[in-house]
Amino acid sequence: MRYFLELSYQGKNYHGWQIQPNAISVQEVIEEAISTLLREKTPIVGAGRTDTGVHAKQMFAHFDVETTIKTQSLIYKLNSLLPTDIAIKNIFLTTDDAHARFDAVKRSYEYWVVQEKNPFMQDYAHYVRAELELDKMNGAAEALLQYSDFQCFSKSNTDVKTYICKLEKAIWVQEENRLAFHISADRFLRNMVRAIVGTLLDVGMGKSSLEDVKNILESKNRSNAGASVPAHGLYLTEVLYPETIFK
Repeated sequence: MRYFLELSYQGKNYHGWQIQPNAISVQEVIEEAISTLLREKTPIVGAGRTDTGVHAKQMFAHFDVETTIKTQSLIYKLNSLLPTDIAIKNIFLTTDDAHARFDAVKRSYEYWVVQEKNPFMQDYAHYVRAELELDKMNGAAEALLQYSDFQCFSKSNTDVKTYICKLEKAIWVQEENRLAFHISADRFLRNMVRAIVGTLLDVGMGKSSLEDVKNILESKNRSNAGASVPAHGLYLTEVLYPETIFK
């Protein structure tokens, strides 16, 4: 039987989602906890992989067991066993072929920027001292929606078969004491959001223009885009699936 975990985590103490040979990861910690409680080795498969230091407000993973489990009891026991920076929100029974990564139809991220030094945000947002022109940043963000090939924002030497992503949202919003960049698509390339944010910040600081962003996209060359912003300002906020996979 296949179940989906819905969870969230603060990424500061982890070397990303995916299991690493010599570093602690979110996947490893959850696998150890669930294997301990179910008394058998229980691998989990995530909806994607977040990099070192990236946070997740909503993440999903699937795992298989032989018999029906008491989901509410397992949620309580997992949360008691897991460290305080990882939380299990829910556990769902799904169809046997449901896949946390391949069945996702939409993913959304946020990136947080602060413009005043704030010790309480140092692990959660990127500090940018320079003045930013929000209208120009949003003009460049809107232009992204006209494109589907995002090779220029992909990590170099990656093994993906296609650089095509269907963006449906890209916008900067002023939220309380921070600027937040919201972006949604069917899929994302490695390092894509952080490279996009770095490129849009260059526009906001007057280092490049809307026309420059269009040229960067059409060049399909990562070296032409802006520098990747730090990981600690990035949040995976939503992963959506078709209702048909849930029982």
